[in-house]
Amino acid sequence: MEEDRKDAAYGTPQKYDPTFKGPIYNRGCTDVICCVLLFLAIVGYVAVGIIAWTHGDPRKVIYPTDSRGEFCGQKGTKNADKPFLFYFNIVKCANPLVLLEFHCPTPQICVKQCPDRYLTLRSARNSPDFDYYKQFCMPGFQNNKGVIEVLRDGDCPAVITPSKPLAQRCFPAIHASKGVLMVGNETTYEDGHGTRKNVTDLVEGAKKANKVLEARQLAMRIFEDYTVSWYWIVIGLVIAMVLSLLFIVLLRFLAGVMVWVMIVMVILVLGYGIFHCYMEYSRLRGEAGSDVSLVDLGFQMDLRVYLHLRQTWMAFMIILSILEVIIILLLIFLRKRILIAIALIKEASRAVGHVMCSMLYPLVTFFLLCLCIAYWASTSVFLSTSNVAVYKIVDDTSCPLLGKTCNPETFPSVNESLQCPKAHCQFAFYGGESTYHRALLGLQIFNAFMFFWLANFVLALGQVTLAGAFASYYWAMRKPDDLPAFPLFSAFGRALRYHTGSLAFGSLILAIVQIIRVMLEYLDQRLKVLAGLELRYEIHLPPFLRAWIEAAQNKFAKFLMVCLKCCFWCLEKFIKFLNRNAYIMIAIYGTNFCTSARNAFFLLMRNIIRLKKGIENQSYQPRSEAILGWSILEANLD
Repeated sequence: MEEDRKDAAYGTPQKYDPTFKGPIYNRGCTDVICCVLLFLAIVGYVAVGIIAWTHGDPRKVIYPTDSRGEFCGQKGTKNADKPFLFYFNIVKCANPLVLLEFHCPTPQICVKQCPDRYLTLRSARNSPDFDYYKQFCMPGFQNNKGVIEVLRDGDCPAVITPSKPLAQRCFPAIHASKGVLMVGNETTYEDGHGTRKNVTDLVEGAKKANKVLEARQLAMRIFEDYTVSWYWIVIGLVIAMVLSLLFIVLLRFLAGVMVWVMIVMVILVLGYGIFHCYMEYSRLRGEAGSDVSLVDLGFQMDLRVYLHLRQTWMAFMIILSILEVIIILLLIFLRKRILIAIALIKEASRAVGHVMCSMLYPLVTFFLLCLCIAYWASTSVFLSTSNVAVYKIVDDTSCPLLGKTCNPETFPSVNESLQCPKAHCQFAFYGGESTYHRALLGLQIFNAFMFFWLANFVLALGQVTLAGAFASYYWAMRKPDDLPAFPLFSAFGRALRYHTGSLAFGSLILAIVQIIRVMLEYLDQRLKVLAGLELRYEIHLPPFLRAWIEAAQNKFAKFLMVCLKCCFWCLEKFIKFLNRNAYIMIAIYGTNFCTSARNAFFLLMRNIIRLKKGIENQSYQPRSEAILGWSILEANLD
């Protein structure tokens, strides 16, 4: 009676109906408002893409730009034969502005080749080397000024050093000789103003300038790898699909044997991994450089460097040992559950054998997801490159107008140049002050939100389709005679015709939670970067931003941020679980999303103890509120 009272709190159990033959065919449209909302959102998304493609220019991501915002090495431009970007004073790239505004506060020009010798403006001015030196001056430079005026106006660099191109940028050719950093054959260099400086200043500037390129360079490497090896990726996917199909077919006949063989193989592979890590750890004992810690080494693009450290193999050995112990303990305490899992796998393989089209449907989901990812990525790139060139006043002194927007064509004749004689108007970044440019951040957020919504909709469509197809199999009394002709296509048609709104509703809720998580993570990381820069470089930030950073660095604020991220992570997992069960109810009974989610939740709550007892006793009551049906459907969805 107590169990009956508890069950009553979670709805009324359904009665066994011997005439029920599976998914209801006589159903109507559900959640029409959400369907209309999804259609309008897609229309708006297409409009955003068209606007972005109209204003965007992906060349801004690929090619470097000089101080006037002109491309280097781009065909059809006046710099087509000048593919490299040269920094007048790369030491200034050590300025924190590089990390805040992603530009180096020094004049930059496009050149045909990077300098290969060391020269100063003073020494080259009245020598035959000046013709070579002049190619690194501003375009159109006329040798009619004194050295002081040339340096003041930023027409030429004070000094050029031997450089090498990296990502189409000229960086000092610094090398180490017997542990000493050198540029050319010198450990110091003259800055062009009569002062000798250490090569480490060049190293610091090159590092800061390189930080701006790291993310872009990594993205370009990934893209280039895909373009070069795409056919190998396709071949790998085809081989994986064939092996997966063969694996599913074998599971139907050898489920128990294959499961235990895989478990034993996993244990043996982990054991061999532990042995191999120990042998490598022992082999590196006494080798030079093998005792360097991972913290001291830092992040390296070449991952093979870590394999020469003993600490790396020790970490691998500890991780594999922990995994080995966990798997062995799970085998000891979950023996009965493994037997139940084998029984479910056998039943699932039988269902897949009767609905063979289900093995090919994941290709449809994969194709639709690829479309969503491609549209989101291209729209994001075009939005981020649809800005116009923004010029700002740059000076190495305490100019009160530092960072103010300017026009390079009129700057020499306006009051700003008189107030800051040493300042110059330099290209800073791509931005804008129009309504469209001010709305770019919102459009990027909308782009990410629509990606989450459409991706979740595609996954939901696949879950409803597979649930409907396997529900037809489960309720067929005589298999395969009572199965419909094309259960998968029938389930797919029902999902799109009647339940597009319900799928849009469920995926909308999940997308809202996911975009909130992304915004929280972005806000947290952004505040950490700004706080670190202010503390290290003593940057003078605006008062409101400084107050915001101080509030975010408060212990209570940090605790609150961690709690929010944890809560939304848990909420996302719960909504995914609830949506998945709601989609099964939608596929079978044709109810709307809210009703299906409620019925699925009540069904699970009513049978949670009964299901646990059934698993422990290794017995199920057939068609007792379709518990076995849910297990089979969920196993196939996995």
